[in-house]
Amino acid sequence: MRRRRRQSSVTLVPETTAAPGTAGTSPNAGTVPAGAAPCPGRGAVEPAGLTALQLMRRLDSGPRGLTERQAEERLVRDGENVVPAWRPVSWPRRFLASLRDPFTTVLLCLGLVSAGIASWGTACVIMALVVVSCVLRSGGEHQASRSMAALWELVASTASVQRRADDQAPPLVRELPVDQLVVGDVIRLGPGDLVPADVRLLRASGLTVHQSALTGESVPVPKDAVDAPAEGGAELPEPEHLCFQGSSVASGSGTALVVATGADTRFAAAYGGPARRRTETAFDRSVHGIAWTLIRFMLLTPPLVLMANAALRGRGLETLPFAIAVAVGLTPEMLPVIVTATLARGAAALARTSGVIVKRLPALHDLGAIDVLCLDKTGTLTQDRPVVERSLDGRGGDDPGVLRWAAVNSFWTLELAELPAPDTLDEAILDAAGEAGADPLAHDGIAALPFDPAHRLATAVVRRPGRHGVHTLVVKGAVEDVLGRCTRLVASGGSAAGDDHPNAAGTTGTAGTTGTAGRAGTTGTAGRAGTAGDAAAPGSGPAPLPLDDEERDRLLGLAAKEAAGGLRLLAVALADRPARPGGYGEPDLHALTFVGFVALRDALAPSAGEALDELARRGVAVKVLTGDHPGTAARACRDLGLEPGGVLTADQLGALSGPPLAEAVGRATVVARCTAQDKARIVTALRESGRTTGFLGDGVNDLPALRAADVGICPRGAVTVAREGADVVLAQKDLTAIDRAIAAGRTGSSTLAGYLRITLSSNLGNVIAMLAAGLLLPFLPMLPAQVLVQNLCFDAAQLAFAFDRPADAALHRPAVLRPRTFLRYITAFGLLNAAADLATFAVLALAVHTTAGRGDPAVFHAGWFTENLLTQAMVMLLLRSGHRTAAGRAAGPVHLAVAALAVIGVLLPLSPLGPPLDMAAPPPLYYALLAAVLTLYGVALAAAKRRYTDRRS
Repeated sequence: MRRRRRQSSVTLVPETTAAPGTAGTSPNAGTVPAGAAPCPGRGAVEPAGLTALQLMRRLDSGPRGLTERQAEERLVRDGENVVPAWRPVSWPRRFLASLRDPFTTVLLCLGLVSAGIASWGTACVIMALVVVSCVLRSGGEHQASRSMAALWELVASTASVQRRADDQAPPLVRELPVDQLVVGDVIRLGPGDLVPADVRLLRASGLTVHQSALTGESVPVPKDAVDAPAEGGAELPEPEHLCFQGSSVASGSGTALVVATGADTRFAAAYGGPARRRTETAFDRSVHGIAWTLIRFMLLTPPLVLMANAALRGRGLETLPFAIAVAVGLTPEMLPVIVTATLARGAAALARTSGVIVKRLPALHDLGAIDVLCLDKTGTLTQDRPVVERSLDGRGGDDPGVLRWAAVNSFWTLELAELPAPDTLDEAILDAAGEAGADPLAHDGIAALPFDPAHRLATAVVRRPGRHGVHTLVVKGAVEDVLGRCTRLVASGGSAAGDDHPNAAGTTGTAGTTGTAGRAGTTGTAGRAGTAGDAAAPGSGPAPLPLDDEERDRLLGLAAKEAAGGLRLLAVALADRPARPGGYGEPDLHALTFVGFVALRDALAPSAGEALDELARRGVAVKVLTGDHPGTAARACRDLGLEPGGVLTADQLGALSGPPLAEAVGRATVVARCTAQDKARIVTALRESGRTTGFLGDGVNDLPALRAADVGICPRGAVTVAREGADVVLAQKDLTAIDRAIAAGRTGSSTLAGYLRITLSSNLGNVIAMLAAGLLLPFLPMLPAQVLVQNLCFDAAQLAFAFDRPADAALHRPAVLRPRTFLRYITAFGLLNAAADLATFAVLALAVHTTAGRGDPAVFHAGWFTENLLTQAMVMLLLRSGHRTAAGRAAGPVHLAVAALAVIGVLLPLSPLGPPLDMAAPPPLYYALLAAVLTLYGVALAAAKRRYTDRRS
């Protein structure tokens, strides 16, 4: 069964020339994805100027298609018609790739050094942490990859192919898998079909295609079978006689010749053209900066310890294990585990509750750090369908009668032309007319001329009640095309023309007869100036006015004004013709009477307004990068409560790049007329200016921008190549889902930031205290085994941070891990922690001096071990930024971890495990003095945190 895309069944939406980019024009004309060739074929490139017959001869094909034998030979020679697929990364490769994480690399180096000096306990613990971190990270990303495997359904499964059994057999049309298509095949296209390869049209009837996946155009593009393209026509970005893989048929039908398949299609060229290597993201920059700061400290610490002990205490290499232990103590060993566990937990929750798949775990942090979100208008802020805003007469006043005539045209065109489905334009008109109480069935349908992309008109021929012998042509289409065929204007056209009185004037005028428009009761000649065959203006209202060039320019100006305000206009015109049994055609569509305009706008996405408000509260600036008319995009923003500010077009940005481009875009909300390259250029400039940028896209043309952003986002319905290039895949193209993803990212980032602040400041304080104690004491302040146990206890307690809930305030600003900010924070609080440790030295000296065990290193080790774990417990409790209950108590996991850490710190030196670790119980006086030190430390810590919070806010 051929796969259809019902949402793509939309005919071309006409629009005034004041709003280029619609109604037969391509807003992204000239948009060629990076690296795309115009139309290469496997062994056959279409030269400019070749006729269809010449091309078929060159490809050894013909109008009847290939034989089965020819097709099999070409399939063997060229391969299947498939885009080079992205190969999922195996779990072992993901595991090895996770070893490249900076912190993991640091731990590996420390583990190897520990093994080199025979510190096997330290080495085993570090290696275990490395393995756990890599398993968690690779497992989470592998699960996301498996979830993505369920999304490969958006491809055409079969195509209608015309082939012959042999040279003498007649051609037969049958459905074949698209991967079996070869160059030279003749295929049939109909509404809803996905174009399975790059093709040259041989015949076309009212054919329009959606190619937003390639160019980002929001309206269908007309296509026609040009037998002999103009010189250079095949090299044009959007030649009218070529259709490309990845596009879909909106309306009409056609027969086409396959000229490129598989890797030679434009789709595949766009897939491979952009740089496949992802740029460094916000997470990479943050982690690398913090990692290198720690590495510098760690490389500096062991030499300092060795030199200080050698110079002051005469110790040599015997202090190397202690120096390594100090370096290990500075390292946040659990960081890779906590980062992976936090991000994996957040990603799993998003997939479970919101259908959001995070393919690359660090992308969850990047989501939380986003402060600029770039997106397209169609499908995000607006739906892929229009709605009627109002109907206007020739003077610009509201006139519901114009809508009634437009509904008559839409209804009978659909009925009599036997179109497979109404397009979104006709659906919008019929829906609005139904709400207004208009009944198209009040007129009897006679014939219909469906929408013609060349003339941009659709015509319905109807018979009005009581009008025997007269048929009324109701014409609807692009403003320029309709006005170009009108010779008269009904000033209040819709209402007057809509009054279907049986005696309304409108019989055919006699050639050369001059008079007033006939009213009820007039017989003979319904007078007006005219020529034979012209129709009088139908209706019972005021007499029609001549439509001269000046009046036509006025109407075009009115249409341009409405279009600049974001509306898309259709013109409606009428003409009476003598009833005849034969059909109607192009010659009848002249000397029309203009009735009015129907103005449409894009239907707003139901949840977009609320989502935009929430994004603004979260500090995320939204930039709309679209190929549409600037007025259309600006109106959608205003209707949703998003002030567009200064609206720019890509042409106005010119060749700007870097800071000037970022500054210009920063002052605007909408950048219209954007090509794929424009979007990537803007995203790159914003990133280089220091903004953390997200990009939401769903087409091949969006791939460069998806790659350029810190985090690329696409909906599940995006083309395959976009899903492969994105970091985050949404269940649907909905800003609400993005808002939930950003909130989840900030939750994880806040947890990581809190962990880093607490761990690094505490570790730095301990290292400073150890260095000072090593210089003041005649023995090592702590043995390597004691440092290892202390680190294990603290690290195990910190796992609770992976289950912490951040405060609500953390969700209202971008969460960025800035190395300089962290350095200032950990330096200030690390010095405070070191001061508490040095105060503990004094307490120990005073307490131990009054005991029989004075000078015993085991007592000092036990006292400092207890103090270290208690101060670390206080740091976890007081410096965390997590959620608190109404009663002010900490959340469960962290609270329990702090209590366990404090209990271990007090009881371990007193337990039977104390002596093996060379620790002896301190005297009771020590605990009393320690309580005083910890109280003062807690007060200082709370005051410092309050000052830091006030300064930050």
